[in-house]
Amino acid sequence: MYPSISRKLVIRTRLDYRPIILETGLVSNASGSSRLRLANSDVLVGVKVELASPLSEKPLEGRLEFFVDCSANATPEFEGRGGEDLANEICRFLQMSYMSGDTINLSELSVLAGQQCWVLYVDILILECGGNLYDTVSLAVKSALYTTQIPSIKVATMDGDQPELELSEDPYDTKRLNTQNVPCLVTLMKIGNHYLVDPTPEEECCSSSGVVVAVSGSKKITAVRKIGSGSLHPESLVSMLKTASEVGAVVNKILMKKLLEEETAGKTQKVGFMR
Repeated sequence: MYPSISRKLVIRTRLDYRPIILETGLVSNASGSSRLRLANSDVLVGVKVELASPLSEKPLEGRLEFFVDCSANATPEFEGRGGEDLANEICRFLQMSYMSGDTINLSELSVLAGQQCWVLYVDILILECGGNLYDTVSLAVKSALYTTQIPSIKVATMDGDQPELELSEDPYDTKRLNTQNVPCLVTLMKIGNHYLVDPTPEEECCSSSGVVVAVSGSKKITAVRKIGSGSLHPESLVSMLKTASEVGAVVNKILMKKLLEEETAGKTQKVGFMR
């Protein structure tokens, strides 16, 4: 059995997610934004689009840069600098998950080959920690990227002069990235001889090992990270990766459907699913 969205579901099985509430378009000064609550975990994401120079090793591509901040109010463990290590871990894993060319076409962000490109700064704020932060963050990031509007820009070439960039003055003259294959993260924690998805804080405490798997919309695994101090048998790991791929594909499909429904409605609203 894989994630269900039936409202009649009362008993949560090992492969069911807890209820999810999604809102988009909340941050007025951002190019795209979302707020996603998975049970008691609450994450706000804002995306800002800016022109910059491309990386020397990738002159024909733009890029995404992730920044994670853990609010001190999210959990007592984040007071002081307690959330920095977790924030850095999530940030690094997101960057790794998006490195595959099959997730997002970064060449669409190129403006002037070798000179100018769009950079998407993805700012993630963890407002409340109720377990399974990796999955919550990834769903919120994908939702924010889906709504991100990139201004249209033209390159004007003058005889003997350097090319000039002309930014459209029409606020509705924008484009969006194809986020169909942007990965969702699936966390599986092993408890005894079994494993489960979407672990609660209590379930995380009962587990000594698990994996976080980045799964694109096409079911491709783009990154894997082991968590916990315990070991995993090779057969268990293979089974967990297969399950993560199946679960991730379903979660991606449901999320894209809900985002499309909200966009069709033409207004910001709360959308609930996985329940």
